Amino acid sequence: MLGSFSSSHEEEEDPSDLQYQIPQPSRAFITPAIQMRQLLISCAELVSQSDFSAARRLLSILSSNSSPFGDSTERLVHQFSTALSLRLSRYTAPNGGVMPASVNTAAADSDTFHSTYLSLNQITPFIRFSQLTANQAILEAVEGQRAIHILDFDTMHGVQWPPLMQAIAERCDDLHPPPMIRITGTGEDLGILQRTGDRLLKFAQSLGLKFQFHPLLLHNDPTSVPLYLPSALQLLPDETLAVNCVLYLHRLLKDDSRDLRLFLHKIKSLEPKVVTIAGKEANHNHPLFLQRFVEALDHYTAVFDSLEATLPPNSGERLAVERIWFGREIIDIVSAEGDERRERHERFESWEVMLRSSGFSNVPLSPFALSQAKLLLRLHYPSEGYRLQIINDSFFLCWQNQALFSVSSWH
Repeated sequence: MLGSFSSSHEEEEDPSDLQYQIPQPSRAFITPAIQMRQLLISCAELVSQSDFSAARRLLSILSSNSSPFGDSTERLVHQFSTALSLRLSRYTAPNGGVMPASVNTAAADSDTFHSTYLSLNQITPFIRFSQLTANQAILEAVEGQRAIHILDFDTMHGVQWPPLMQAIAERCDDLHPPPMIRITGTGEDLGILQRTGDRLLKFAQSLGLKFQFHPLLLHNDPTSVPLYLPSALQLLPDETLAVNCVLYLHRLLKDDSRDLRLFLHKIKSLEPKVVTIAGKEANHNHPLFLQRFVEALDHYTAVFDSLEATLPPNSGERLAVERIWFGREIIDIVSAEGDERRERHERFESWEVMLRSSGFSNVPLSPFALSQAKLLLRLHYPSEGYRLQIINDSFFLCWQNQALFSVSSWH
């Protein structure tokens, strides 16, 4: 079990003292998981120190003690060893270390990638918790409005919106007719957006709701959004605007926060009734590689631990999610640099500072939203490992004591 990984470095080995074999524990409580963690960090240190020969020898040991089909420790070590190997190749390969296209694009075609997203949504609470909590914040903010416009960043399959539509429909009666709902959904694939819009329209019609969907392409460059957002978004005078940024804001970060701050300024100028934010609780945007590596190792240790505890050992969906979805993220965080690196997650306190400095104020999430989140975990992900915390009027989904995702509402 990976829950025994620790974020403390007190027991790390000096890479120069390694003899490139798994060190024998001097104390009985040092588990294989802790040993593997020490070796991974030691290898990352060797790479950061440009000691490539020693790093390559240590990687050989890590690879021989890992497997994509083993226990959670072996699977995690496999993903991080792969990412370290790719980073090593950047500095030692004759072609300048260009990442192979198949790996750089998640080693999967578009259909497989999106199928894996749907699996992720089913077997983990991460996306559903984020979307359910954001939906409740939106529902409460737009209550009583006759026309609702949702600007949704990175809509993908639109799985967030049918539950919200159903909740809106259930509130309607003869005295409270259904509002007009419009969703502007952003993405990088027009075909996927159009199919998503068609499905949402059919679902809305089945509920008797008036609905429109408008696709907005991002052209593979989220940082360009602030430049054309106001003109691309069609807002009607009587509409109440809600902006949804679930697992999205980190894409606007580069080596500085200028693009993100410009984005937030543009969103503020649209005067939305509510802005919902959700993201990973990890600093994967740290400028120092080794710090970023340790942050990623701690985060995905908890993620893989949760998968190990809640899914059967032979789960094909889990293997696909770990390899295609989380494997892609780990490769990006560990091996990519500069503009290639997209998984630039920040912790809640960083988003809080940037949002407040851009003129937003935090809207407390309601007790009903909390009860919904608890019900989601109890009914669909029954494990004592998942926990909810409330900090600064925002919700945090944790595995054991490790916060994994946060959701907050802003105005």
